[in-house]
Amino acid sequence: MKKSFLTLFLISTISAALFAQHQDSTSWAYAELLGYKKFLSQKVLVEIDFGQASKFFQNDLIVDENGKAITFNSMVDAMNYMGKFNWEFVQAYIVTEGNQNVYHWLMKRAVKLDEKGGYIPLTHKEYKNAKAKF
Repeated sequence: MKKSFLTLFLISTISAALFAQHQDSTSWAYAELLGYKKFLSQKVLVEIDFGQASKFFQNDLIVDENGKAITFNSMVDAMNYMGKFNWEFVQAYIVTEGNQNVYHWLMKRAVKLDEKGGYIPLTHKEYKNAKAKF
């Protein structure tokens, strides 16, 4: 009886310590994928909103390493792309603007407090800023 109590006590103490360590070194980052159907196509263009400042006519389309907007086959294709950066699906909803449906997919990712930026896909604005520096 004493051995089982001692074992249970040790397991709960170690679990609590590991949980507290995980809580101290990580937090959550959130992003929203906004999907728009391309004109005369079934494919979608996807913008990403991770809380960045943006101007009125600025687009935050996800781009490749050459600065070209990535066209996704569907929102699930975009979610699979985000999965490569370890993002997880949270919720989805659709808002109709004019005659067009805009797909909103909320994502989250655990990040270490000292981690800087490598978990966010490249956007058109960031590509232009990086290109201007060189």
